Amino acid sequence: MGKFVNNVEEFYTFCEENEVAYVDFRFTDIKGTWHHISYRMDAVEASMLEGGLPFDGSSIQNWQPIEKSDMLLKPDVPTAFLDPFTADSTIIVICDVYDIYKNGLYERCPRSIAKKTLKYMEESGVGDDAFFGPENEFFVFDDVKIWTGVNQTGYRVDSEEGNWNTSTSYGEIGNMGHRPGLKGGYFPVMPIDTMVDLRAEMMQVMDDIGLTVMLGHHEVAMAQGEIGIKYGGLIEAADNVQKYKYVVKMVAHLNGKTATFMPKPLYGDNGNGMHVHQSIWKDGKNIFYKEDAYANLSDTALHYLGGIFKHSGAVASFTNPSTNSYKRLVPGFEAPSILTYSSQNRSAACRIPYGAGEMATRIETRFPDSTACPYLCFSVLMLAGLDGIKNADVPVGPMDIDLFELTLDEIKEKNIPQMPRTLREALEGLRGDFDFLRPVMTDEFINTYRQYMFTSQVHPDEARPTGFEFSSTYSC
Repeated sequence: MGKFVNNVEEFYTFCEENEVAYVDFRFTDIKGTWHHISYRMDAVEASMLEGGLPFDGSSIQNWQPIEKSDMLLKPDVPTAFLDPFTADSTIIVICDVYDIYKNGLYERCPRSIAKKTLKYMEESGVGDDAFFGPENEFFVFDDVKIWTGVNQTGYRVDSEEGNWNTSTSYGEIGNMGHRPGLKGGYFPVMPIDTMVDLRAEMMQVMDDIGLTVMLGHHEVAMAQGEIGIKYGGLIEAADNVQKYKYVVKMVAHLNGKTATFMPKPLYGDNGNGMHVHQSIWKDGKNIFYKEDAYANLSDTALHYLGGIFKHSGAVASFTNPSTNSYKRLVPGFEAPSILTYSSQNRSAACRIPYGAGEMATRIETRFPDSTACPYLCFSVLMLAGLDGIKNADVPVGPMDIDLFELTLDEIKEKNIPQMPRTLREALEGLRGDFDFLRPVMTDEFINTYRQYMFTSQVHPDEARPTGFEFSSTYSC
């Protein structure tokens, strides 16, 4: 489908045709969380759409101080689409954040950072267009309980697909017994796949709001699904991730279920990734493509990948920014942590997908997950890749063996680099390696981001005992 409006005039015509009562302006913080403010339609003047609308930047975590709290939301009118979930007709408009004190795009606004990244790519002369295709996986549970305190911590998720429910009594309905089991969820039909209708509803709503939906299927883990949408430019693809997550969570919610993009909610089963397909184009040509080379990859593509791998610690602090991220990045669960590349091999950190010809040639980084802010994730991947092109970095590989079968000793013997093992390790990597981000990100933003991740993720996680620690050490 695509855009519903192209300019302010079309915006008002579209709103009139759809009897819009409210305009919902949305923006993204550094965690990737969507925030919004709703205006009555008759209060939205063209000057607001063109010049921006004020809001309190000090009320958003790790943004402005109270003495400089006034900021502007700059609506990107062509992003407008009707909210499919509100009782009153509401149109959503995605915004950038504008800094009135520095008269420019706000240095802590992820979407603004993404725009600066694209501009840097163009000014570098490497390319004039870039395409990103994220694959966001998710779980749908019937129930979730979470508790934490001084003397307790725990969680419990439930799904009718869970193998822990094989002997559960469901009253008059009965226990039908059809379940995927551990790692048994890839492509089974009903009744094992219980989410066919739910995914179909999600796909239809995504289509309604302008996403180009291609496919949907059950994923490997119990209660896990994925919906495939078309790739787009860096900004468009990141916008689409925000829309995608909103639809998945809301459709599940309205059906009495709960959806999560958490990387590793189930112990012993596969986790949620956000594989990211990438290519750069110049003058209508895919510069990642070279006919008859390995997987049709050009030297430029390999240098781009080499940059991502070289800066893997700093990159991971943005692509995998939660402590839970690293519980997914363990061998054996299609969650690659070994920094090499391979044609079609899903055990490598970068897979080169099958596809003939220039149009289909791309790289697929498989380690990112959906706890990442998509604007920052895609920007950092590109900045690392551009640095790799600049310095002609070369990645280890190709390696077409099953990397999950390698022992740690074999990995060391082959001198294959690996992803960071923890968020702390990734953030320590960012502490000493951020020059490649400086063309777009300020030192102030990088320091703020790193400190925020330590205080909101690393320190609280490291200070809390877990259920496993009680089971393994209580009687020592």
